[in-house]
Amino acid sequence: MPALVAALSVRESAMTATASSTVSPEEMDKFKAMAESWWDPVGKFKPLHSFNPLRIAHIRGHAAAHFDRDVTSMVPFTGLDLLDIGCGGGLLSEPMARMGFSVTGIDALERNVHVARTHAEGAGLAIDYRHATTEDLVAEGKTFDVVLNMEVVEHVSDPALFLSSSAALVRPGGIMVIATMNRTLKSYLLAKVGAEYILRWLPRGTHDWKKFLKPSELAAGLRGGGMTAREVRGMSYAPFTDDWRMTGDLDVNYIMVAAKAA
Repeated sequence: MPALVAALSVRESAMTATASSTVSPEEMDKFKAMAESWWDPVGKFKPLHSFNPLRIAHIRGHAAAHFDRDVTSMVPFTGLDLLDIGCGGGLLSEPMARMGFSVTGIDALERNVHVARTHAEGAGLAIDYRHATTEDLVAEGKTFDVVLNMEVVEHVSDPALFLSSSAALVRPGGIMVIATMNRTLKSYLLAKVGAEYILRWLPRGTHDWKKFLKPSELAAGLRGGGMTAREVRGMSYAPFTDDWRMTGDLDVNYIMVAAKAA
């Protein structure tokens, strides 16, 4: 279910908040208990494991087209830097590293960083995992060719600041792939009422529907950071076939690709 995946995917977490931080301690407290389950394919993150191949293929296709790389190559992205914001246990960082990206993964929950780092070391992957926020990296002057920003913005305390700082981390000529949830009646019924109160797949209070962003709002926030939305697609769960598909339905989960001029 889209609502469940969005909740399980949340990663931007709680360090000590400052006046310029978008971290929400309240949001972090909801997910700390699940940190050790990231790599269990039949555990609490089972929906995310089933959802991940769709996201990986989408990222790969757009990055290859944007940087004119051979999508059929095993490692088409050698020489490119990628940042995974809110990396969690590394479910996206690791496949990106295997494609040749030089990957940095950041998460504001230190426990997630430990899980991700330990798993990558066991897999023989060199990934730079850091207990940090977007604002930390902006202060350091870091930039990347590709920034992944997946199911994070709906959980931060200041979406405008978060989008601005995320956009600042995209190098001129680079792209951002960002996924979140739409603020519609359908998302309220599925992501809030259905998942939390009827099916009880999630604890009550997991989502704050008022913090969901419409595609136009997301695009406007990125535009303020010098980025232009190029494509937006819906990500829909098909219960009868138990799989995920890219669709034109933006009512609940959607994914946007934005670019920064060179």
